[in-house]
Amino acid sequence: MNGLGAGKPVEPPQVAVSGEAMLDLQAVHKRFGGLHAVNDVSFKVAPGSIKAVIGPNGAGKTTLFNLIAGNLPVTTGEIRFQGRPIQGKKPHQIAQLGMARTFQNIKLFHGMSALECVMVGRHVQSRAGFFAGMFSLPSTWMEERAIRQRSLELLELMQIAEFADVEATSLAFGQQRAVEMARALAAEPRLLLLDEPAAGLNIYETAEVARLICRIRDMGITVLLVEHDMSLVMDISDEIVVLSFGQKLAEDIPLNIQKNAEVIKIYLGEDDDGTA
Repeated sequence: MNGLGAGKPVEPPQVAVSGEAMLDLQAVHKRFGGLHAVNDVSFKVAPGSIKAVIGPNGAGKTTLFNLIAGNLPVTTGEIRFQGRPIQGKKPHQIAQLGMARTFQNIKLFHGMSALECVMVGRHVQSRAGFFAGMFSLPSTWMEERAIRQRSLELLELMQIAEFADVEATSLAFGQQRAVEMARALAAEPRLLLLDEPAAGLNIYETAEVARLICRIRDMGITVLLVEHDMSLVMDISDEIVVLSFGQKLAEDIPLNIQKNAEVIKIYLGEDDDGTA
């Protein structure tokens, strides 16, 4: 399909999406001095959907993710999560509202087991305060057991429960990616941001990631992902946003994106005579 990915869906999206947008970007800009990294980008993500952001290197995809997650401040524009403006909030504040993310470069803690790494993600939802922890109150023990149990369930969901006690950074790359996704899910997000979830994976690992993302969507979690693997994007996405030089070039369902002449042009290039 013109080099933009093809094939049978791993698990066709079945969730009907309606109601208020889970995420709503309105005229978002980000400037670094004279560089306009994100330029007037607007789109919405419907609850219960999988939406992908694609584009060539340097298109502004990761910058956009950092704006949404609070890792970078918005220059102008508005980002609303579950109807609430979130620009200007810190990453941990946004996480507490129900948003979690993974990173293109896996970030796991050295010296921690896979289970411990996932439990760290769960603590954003913990209720025990500093003094309860310092005095080892019974409520703290109960909460810690609950965190451990839920983290084990997430490792099971990711099909890596057998590695719970193995140091996370010693696992195979695909298994580390699964640990990172489990850690993000441990925060009980309503919206999960996945930054290049298939980066560095082989074809079999990528197919498994696609199945996991669909499983996450079927749990009722909305997914927004940045991804270069077009087969994965076309197979699992409900909608796709295409960025080019920081601007939104197109937004549509996968089939229409595959046929979009402007999208094909930026991915494949065009000769002087107008042929790709």
